[in-house]
Amino acid sequence: MKYKKIGDILVLDNNYSNDDFEELSKKHNVKTIMKINQIQGTKREPVYNILYGEETETINKENGCLFKLDLAKVMWSKGNNNERLRIAKLVRDGETVIDMFAGIGYFSIPIGVHANAKKVHAIEINPNSYQFLCENIKLNKLANINPILGDCMVETPNYKADRIIMGYVKTTHHYLKVAIDSLNKGGILHYHETVPEKLIDTRPIERINAQAGDREVELLKINKIKKYSPGVWHVVVDARLN
Repeated sequence: MKYKKIGDILVLDNNYSNDDFEELSKKHNVKTIMKINQIQGTKREPVYNILYGEETETINKENGCLFKLDLAKVMWSKGNNNERLRIAKLVRDGETVIDMFAGIGYFSIPIGVHANAKKVHAIEINPNSYQFLCENIKLNKLANINPILGDCMVETPNYKADRIIMGYVKTTHHYLKVAIDSLNKGGILHYHETVPEKLIDTRPIERINAQAGDREVELLKINKIKKYSPGVWHVVVDARLN
C-alpha cells in the first residue's frame, strides 16, 4: 500500500486494500483517511472518497512553512516539495515575483519564508484555494505577498516581474505569451510542462521561443520533477529572457 501523509490526513493510492482503517489511522496518527481519485478542471478541484473519519481540513508542515488546506476542496502535490524549496532559494533579494496558478501558496509561501523578495503577486482562480492562500499568508506572518483572485490570463498583464512561476501543467503553454510580456528584461521564467520523455529537451523550450518574439531566450535548466504518466514527465524549464 502506498500513501502520503498530509498534515494529520492519510491519502491512499489506487491500490489500497480493505484494511482496518481504524487501526491504520492509529498507526499513522491521523484523523482521516482519504483516496483522491483525480484533480479536475482549471480550478484543480479534487474528486475524492473518505475511507475513515470526517474532517478534511488540516495544516501541513513542509520546509519550515505552514499550509492550511482542505483536501476535499483543493489539491496538494506532495511530490513537488523539493521544487518549491528550490525556487525559493533562487529568488534574489529585492525581486518582484509573479506566481501564476498560485493555489494555496505552494510557491509563494516558501518564497515569503525563505527569500527576501520585494513583492510576490500570487494569482489564483479557485475561490477555495484563494481563501487558504490568504490564510496561509497570515499563518506564516508574511507581509510581502499580494493575493489576487482571478484568471492568470486576465490578471498577469497588470504586473511586471523579475521572476515568473508557472506552476501548472497540461495547458500551461497557453499562458506563455502573457507571462513573457510581464517579465522584465533579463527576468527568469519557471515554466512547468508535462512532456513525453523523448521531447523533454526540445518541446518546452520551443514553446517558449515561439512566444518570445524578438526576445533572446537563454535556457538555464530543465528540471525533472516526477513521472506524470508512463513515458511522460512533469518538468520545469528555467529560462532567462533578455
